[in-house]
This record gives sequence, C-alpha cells and structure tokens, in this order.
Amino acid sequence: MRVAEWLLDSPRLGENPNVKHFAGRLLKQPAREGIVAAQSRLGQLMCRECGNARDRRIGQDLLRQAARAGDRRAQQELGLIED
Repeated sequence: MRVAEWLLDSPRLGENPNVKHFAGRLLKQPAREGIVAAQSRLGQLMCRECGNARDRRIGQDLLRQAARAGDRRAQQELGLIED
C-alpha cells in the first residue's frame, strides 16, 4: 500500500496512466480487506480515472465505505461527486 501511495503522490510518476493502473492493482487487495486508506485512495482513483460507469460506481462504493469509517478525504471526494 505504501508503494501505491508513493507512486500516486509522486509528481512525475503519478500522472502516468500505467503507473496509476499499477497503483490501483496494489490497492485492490488492501481495499477488499477493509483498509480504509486503501478504500479511499482506490475509490478516488477509480472515480477520477476510469472511463466506464461500472468502475466509477465501484469507486463511489469504496469512497462511501471509507467515508463511513471516518476518512476525511473520502468524505470530501464524495461531496464533490454527489453535488
């Protein structure tokens, strides 16, 4: 998970679509296990970067789970999406 966050937060690497895809794959298992930070980051990534409605819906579900657990970043992102 730390590697995924580092990749996404890196100014140069974080903009590369292949890097985003790889980071998303790294976040998938921790998000499934209920790690709130992983749910939040993967949800944001899916909502912002995925072109299809199914992935955006999954991203919103992940954000809702993280927001219910108290993650501020997820709560803010949901506020932007649902406004």
